[in-house]
Amino acid sequence: MTQASLLVAEIDKLRKEKNATILAHNYTMPEIQDIADVTGDSLGLSRQAAKTDAEVVVFCGVRFMAETAAVICRGKTVLHPEPNAGCPMADMITVRQLRELKAGHPGAVVLSYVNSSIETKAESDLCCTSANADKVLLSIPTDKTVIFVPDRNLGNWAVKKTGRKNVIVYSGFCPVHMRILPEMVEKAKKAHPGSLFIAHPECRPDVANMADVVTSTSGMLKYVKESKAKEFIIGTESGMVYALQKVAPNKNFYAIAEEPIATCSNMKLITLPKVLWCMQDMAPKVEVSEELAKRAYAPIKRMLEIG
Repeated sequence: MTQASLLVAEIDKLRKEKNATILAHNYTMPEIQDIADVTGDSLGLSRQAAKTDAEVVVFCGVRFMAETAAVICRGKTVLHPEPNAGCPMADMITVRQLRELKAGHPGAVVLSYVNSSIETKAESDLCCTSANADKVLLSIPTDKTVIFVPDRNLGNWAVKKTGRKNVIVYSGFCPVHMRILPEMVEKAKKAHPGSLFIAHPECRPDVANMADVVTSTSGMLKYVKESKAKEFIIGTESGMVYALQKVAPNKNFYAIAEEPIATCSNMKLITLPKVLWCMQDMAPKVEVSEELAKRAYAPIKRMLEIG
């Protein structure tokens, strides 16, 4: 047996012994996606975890995702194999900065992208995902000012799509998506003529404007399965190509750029040995206090009620 297969066998043994479920984000390494019980986007994974009978949730993604799982899955043990796997965009806004924004705009509704820290969520009125940002934005009364944090590209995309006024969009961004440039799209289209270009709404506006489709990772998975097209250029983190290939093996997918340009180094910190070690040691655990979890869950719950 190879070293990787030995690791997988030991992980499978512990999964049964500890009644654990392994969740992996679409941007993680292929071998991590392969061992996962469920793959998907951050909120979708947390919702799946809440439904499972598993007592232990091993969350293979970045820190805010594991935190969100710990908030939604109260009573379960949530493990994060690599606590140093953070999200630069989530870190671009602090609680102090958000409170200053709120103080400057009394009565404003704070809408935070789920790609934010648990503390940011706790200071928010509503949460959204990249799949429902426009729908959640439209649910807010039009006489209310909205503060959208932290991703300016998703925020501006939702504003453009809905025509919503009085939205203050914070200046955060995803470094991976910001590295995707229009000239890369042009180069990819020349290299793969006839391919459809699918972009994530975290991409900069000039890139999103070049896309045939702008949608979330869950939206991408749905779209490629249903589309009659056979070839796609993928404008998001490079790990998504593997996730798409698994759901549509008869189609061709091309990453927008070679590594490491469209690669999230934090997502790639999750490895098979780290998954095994965290299951052996039952650590690192994701700990969120009851008070903070209650405050952070409230805006998530309001989002889920919108649909």
